[in-house]
Amino acid sequence: MNLEPGITCVVGPNGSGKSNVVDALAWVMGEQGAKNLRGGQMADVIFAGTSERAPLGRAQVSLTIDNTDGALPIDYSEVTISRTLFRGGGSEYSINGTPVRLLDIQELLSDTGMGRQMHVIVGQGQLDAILGAGPEERRGFIEEAAGVLKHRKRKERALRKLESMEANLTRVRDLTNEIHRQLRPLAKQAETARRAGVIQAEVRDAQARLLADDLASLKERLDAGRASEEATNARRKALNEQLDAAKVRLHEAEQLARLGTPRTQELTRLWQELSTTHASLMTLSSISNERARGVAQPLPAPNLDLVDLDEKSVKANEEDAELLEQVQASGQMLADVIKAREEAEAAARKALEEVRHLEAEQSNRREHIARLIGDVNAAKQALTSSVAEVERMKNAVAEAAERTKLASAEMEGLQEVQADDHIANAHERAVRARDEARDLVDRLLSQEREAQSERATWMARRDTLAQSLQPADETAELLDTEHPEVLGSLASFISTSAGWENAITALLDPFADAAVITDLGLSVQFVDSGGRRRMVSAPRQDVEPATIEGWTRAVDVVAGERVQGLIDALLAGAVVCEDESEAIRALENPLVTKVATRTGNVFTPVSVLTSGSDHASVLARHADYEDARRRADVASEHLEAVSQKLKEARERYDASLKVANEQLQALRKADSERAKAMEVRARASSRLRAAQGEQERLTVTLQKIEEGVERARLRLAEAEAKQASAEALPQVADPAQARETAEQLEEVAREARAKETATRLDIRTLEETARRVRDRARSLRQQVAKARSDLAEYERREAARKREHQRLSEVCARIQAPIRVAEAALEEASQQLRVAESERTEASEAAASARREVDEIRASLLEITDAAHRDEIALQEVALRFEHTVLRARDELALEADQLIDEFGPHNLVVAEEPYPYVRAEQEKRLRSAKRELDRLGKINPLALEEHEALSKRHQFLVDQLRDLTESKNDLLGIVDEVDQRVEEVFTQAFLDTQEAFTHVFATLFPGGSGKLVLTDPQNMLETGVEIEARPAGKKITRLSLLSGGERSLAALALLVAIFKARPSPFYVLDEVEAALDDVNLSRLITIFKELQQDSQLIIITHQKRTMKIADALYGVTMRAGVTQVVSSKLADTKQAKAESNQ
Repeated sequence: MNLEPGITCVVGPNGSGKSNVVDALAWVMGEQGAKNLRGGQMADVIFAGTSERAPLGRAQVSLTIDNTDGALPIDYSEVTISRTLFRGGGSEYSINGTPVRLLDIQELLSDTGMGRQMHVIVGQGQLDAILGAGPEERRGFIEEAAGVLKHRKRKERALRKLESMEANLTRVRDLTNEIHRQLRPLAKQAETARRAGVIQAEVRDAQARLLADDLASLKERLDAGRASEEATNARRKALNEQLDAAKVRLHEAEQLARLGTPRTQELTRLWQELSTTHASLMTLSSISNERARGVAQPLPAPNLDLVDLDEKSVKANEEDAELLEQVQASGQMLADVIKAREEAEAAARKALEEVRHLEAEQSNRREHIARLIGDVNAAKQALTSSVAEVERMKNAVAEAAERTKLASAEMEGLQEVQADDHIANAHERAVRARDEARDLVDRLLSQEREAQSERATWMARRDTLAQSLQPADETAELLDTEHPEVLGSLASFISTSAGWENAITALLDPFADAAVITDLGLSVQFVDSGGRRRMVSAPRQDVEPATIEGWTRAVDVVAGERVQGLIDALLAGAVVCEDESEAIRALENPLVTKVATRTGNVFTPVSVLTSGSDHASVLARHADYEDARRRADVASEHLEAVSQKLKEARERYDASLKVANEQLQALRKADSERAKAMEVRARASSRLRAAQGEQERLTVTLQKIEEGVERARLRLAEAEAKQASAEALPQVADPAQARETAEQLEEVAREARAKETATRLDIRTLEETARRVRDRARSLRQQVAKARSDLAEYERREAARKREHQRLSEVCARIQAPIRVAEAALEEASQQLRVAESERTEASEAAASARREVDEIRASLLEITDAAHRDEIALQEVALRFEHTVLRARDELALEADQLIDEFGPHNLVVAEEPYPYVRAEQEKRLRSAKRELDRLGKINPLALEEHEALSKRHQFLVDQLRDLTESKNDLLGIVDEVDQRVEEVFTQAFLDTQEAFTHVFATLFPGGSGKLVLTDPQNMLETGVEIEARPAGKKITRLSLLSGGERSLAALALLVAIFKARPSPFYVLDEVEAALDDVNLSRLITIFKELQQDSQLIIITHQKRTMKIADALYGVTMRAGVTQVVSSKLADTKQAKAESNQ
């Protein structure tokens, strides 16, 4: 159906399908109620079939709107809205062929006043419903026409987001607070780890300096030992010379005395040499064996695969070169693609500008001719209407006198109808009760939301605290087991007086959150499973705590019925006090063993243990958990109570609503009965007043209309001349060919842009791949170089070790045979010497003095030889210690001896804030102090720094999220305020315009009457309703329900037309709205239709011939074989053809 500008009437017999036009328009614009479409379910709109035609599987309606003036906020001159419903239940919406949502269509139409309330479509029987609507519903009509509903929808979405955001905000706050609480101990662990790193550096520096000092001193001792060995050798050489001289003298004496024998001297000399040789060989063997054992173990070989690394490196270099060539080739290809895209876009823009130019020229010419045709039609219609009005007025004057006579006789026979206030008062009471019940439901709903929010808050805090109560060691695993002997955590069995949680936790440490078991004898099965577990059990015999006069015992501030004996045992002799000074005084009592302050500091006669942190203790957290659990239970109970009250209130509201509806039906029934009675009297009164005043008005009107006929003829001639002149102008070229060319060029440009995008993505992918390959090749080359360096160093050191071990092994092997020979020779020489000495006893006394001299020299020589041997052994020990210290430097510090001495030797200043000379005692003290400090730090968490950094980032992330949520909440509140301000402004202006238009329209439809729109609450423009005050001429009516049927229709039309005129929409659909009107009122309504025709397109479904006469086009609807048929006719063309045939 092509609906022409102006007024289009749809006519046809009842049941032919005229109202399907109304239903189709409502359905395509988003109607969701099947009852509003005269169906039981939405699938009823699909063609169900006839005896001759099969049913269809879907229903589809497309509405095309001319958007040349840009009324719809979309960049199309024509907008086609389509809706398709499938019998299976699926539904589709589209705008210009593009799938959209129902919300998109509703928001698009709401800007033109065509919203979901569908006030632009007035169906059968809706006039009375519109008039009887509540103040809030009437406000909705005005808001829809003014385009306010989309702002209210935006506000509703913002409020829903606020409601859902509040729970997230509470959760984020709890998480942020919990993580902030965890940051303090973790920060201390991180600081401990950081401090440990500094101390370990101190330890390494001190160890390096002490090792360097050891190496330097050992090196000096080696040098001194070698110098002493040379001096000893010189001394031995001198003694040997003295011994030779003494022997010569002894020989001379023995020769002289003839007491000595050459054989004895020879044996003695031989035995001495053999002894010296044997000692030297034994020393050399010991040293060789010691050195051989030191170099016997092979060095650990590095785990390297040079061939694999070389192959990977070569492959990565080749892949890098290949990717570089591909990137360069792709760059040239991208330049070509960019050039092609720019050329295609330039050609497309030029073609599009040509199309727009041709379309603009064609549209301007078409609009100009359409306006001229409209002027001609309007002039013809005005002339025809004026001529017909003259004839009608002449007949009406005569008829008015007759109606006056008949109406006067009828009025004399009718009685005044009185209103029944009893039913009205009952209805008002029922409405008040309903409103009170609804207010109670609203208040309880608000209380329920608050209770839900409070319950969610306390449950979240309860769950968070429950997680924090888990022990940090394997005790948690023990508590999680379902072992019958494990009763639970000690903290869960006891309660502490307010304020003493930290003190009791410190006194019970480390058993505050330990696992309670039935018998300590059972703990063996848990101890062997590994890990740190803390377990406690009640003593076999109860311990009665001693009374401590003047002080508060710790057991007096703790309660735990099931574990009281255990508490008495753990806290025996412990007291609590306010501060540290009282704690010191309490320790003077011999019965006091431990004292704890409120802050958690613990004092004993020999020690003090401070709490060390400000985070909540185990018992404090447990108390907070119990409080949160109790509050969560209370909140749940409160929520259940509120929900129960809400249920009762809803039942009360449903009952009051039922009573109010029943009273409303009774009131409407009474009003209908009164209206029927009054309608008869009103009709008679109306005819009488109309007849009395109509004759005078018609006479004046007749004169004015006759004058207007001549003016209409002149306007018609002028409009026809302008139309002929415009149509004689040459035709503008058809832009279809240019549009097709532009679309082809635009398609080429789109393909060029897509190709450019794809080329850029390919290049970016190649570049990223090349970068990764290049980095991998560089890394592999570095690994190959380092592997080769490590392998060469290992081979060099291993070869040196092997050579040294082989040499020492050969020395050890070769020296064994000389040692055995020397031992045998020494034994044989000793035996021969003993024989010779027995013979020497018979020597002469004369050689005694010479012999003594020889013996003294020999003794000195032996002493020097032994000292030399001891010095040699000591020197070897120093050398071994030197080598061991070198190995320690390599293993512990990864430094060679020379490098260690150069960098950390005693000649270097100690690096500090102020460098100072090296003193070994100070460095040893420094090392001991650093180790003590490192031990004092206790167990160090090496991951604390990373964990603290990660937790800090998470905390900062949550803080940022909390800030973002708060800002979003403020933004949403700003949106709500902005929407409220916008709604208030738009509605205020729309209401004022509608109020002014209603006064004018009501005066036109009810001559002599008065009507106006008033606000129920002018101080609250956001929520106020709209009431109608309507008083027809000659009546004093307080309720609209007392109007007659025709008056009710006119009053409802007055409200709708006022809205139409205040905020015009592109078109309006009226379905038999004038069916209940007489000729006079129909004439007035037709006048209103003509006024609306100036701004909007009217689609009227009617049976009235007078309404059909004013139509610019007619659609005839008939029913054939169960299928609707449509026949159209443009009355303007028909009238023009008839006039030409008459001429």
